[in-house]
Amino acid sequence: MLAEKARRALEKKAAYGPDLQIPLVEPHGEDFAVESLDNLDKRLKEASLLSGFKTDESDRSGSFFQKDDTVLYQKVQEAYRGQVEIMSIEAALAQYPWLKEYYWRNVPVDMDKYTALVELSGNGGYFIRILPGARVEQPIQSCLLLDESGGSQRVHNIIVAEEGSHAQIITGCTITPEVKEGYHLGVSEFYVKKGAHLTFTMIHNWAENFHVRPRTGIVVEEDGTFINNYILLKPVRSIQSYPRAELRGDRARARFNTIVYGQRDSEIDLGSWIELNGRETRGESLSRALGTDRARVMMRGRLTARSNDARGHLECRGMLFSRESQMNAVPELWVDGAPQADLTHEAAVGPVSEEAVEYLMSRGLSRDDAVSAIIQGFLQTGIQGLPEVLENMLTGALAAMSREAH
Repeated sequence: MLAEKARRALEKKAAYGPDLQIPLVEPHGEDFAVESLDNLDKRLKEASLLSGFKTDESDRSGSFFQKDDTVLYQKVQEAYRGQVEIMSIEAALAQYPWLKEYYWRNVPVDMDKYTALVELSGNGGYFIRILPGARVEQPIQSCLLLDESGGSQRVHNIIVAEEGSHAQIITGCTITPEVKEGYHLGVSEFYVKKGAHLTFTMIHNWAENFHVRPRTGIVVEEDGTFINNYILLKPVRSIQSYPRAELRGDRARARFNTIVYGQRDSEIDLGSWIELNGRETRGESLSRALGTDRARVMMRGRLTARSNDARGHLECRGMLFSRESQMNAVPELWVDGAPQADLTHEAAVGPVSEEAVEYLMSRGLSRDDAVSAIIQGFLQTGIQGLPEVLENMLTGALAAMSREAH
């Protein structure tokens, strides 16, 4: 049934973003794995570091590593056995018959040609489950890496945060330096159960001729919280993503934080959609973007309220540093049968404030340092609560980025 629906959608264009023609290929995963991440090739180690993945696994509760179509490593640290499960999606479906009830429930298999390709030719992706009541203090990490130039990675991920659990996941998608072009298609389905708290941080590190099409659906139940951090600091030929979170339970919460650096010929179309269906639900979506060179950046956001006491806020802010760069902000507020709902938005695209630059210069900073400080502050306001190790990495990247941008 799923395969039939997928085949009928193979020519179905996505609602947003440039249309791509990606061939339907057979998965060619190799049958091998590594006992330790220390055994990874040096090239793979160095590439994974750029996506926040720590191959020494210090300060990590568990790890998943996939190269192309092959799952190389999956492990939960001893201290977190019985609290976290990590395995390939194929292994999880074989082990847990009940998982079929979660498979393709949050993302329709026939949403577009990209979801269809994942179903018909996908291989790998992870299943991460945080068990009921578990408080996982160290981040769970995953890395999806492409090492084949011109190839495509097609993965399906399912993440389940069981009732009362608390965890954070750092996942990176990246390439080795030899990869100049290719495709990444990723379907991710999140289930945040009653009273659970899940923070998910995605770091993308691609190449100038790379195309990316993530498809994401989230369900948050009563008193659950989902926080999504997205970071894109490297050029990419095109990326289009519009994750949708349904706040199904009362007092459910969701927040999307996005930091984007559009450069060279990147075509970036990112957004989020939060549906506030339960009573006293809360949703926020904050986007920060820089545009340089010939980059085109689209920032979308939608809030849909179906409960009178729902509250939500959208904020899209961008800075342009090139006459050839383009940036659009498209906030949407929808109220459906809930006249007392309170939804707000704020959108702005413009240059660095000269008044702010002059003020900092009057305090002793050079012009370049003043502009760098403003850009870093502008971008850092979009993401809160990152793990310290990721904050340090991001701070260094933003400092370098701000120097380049102006």
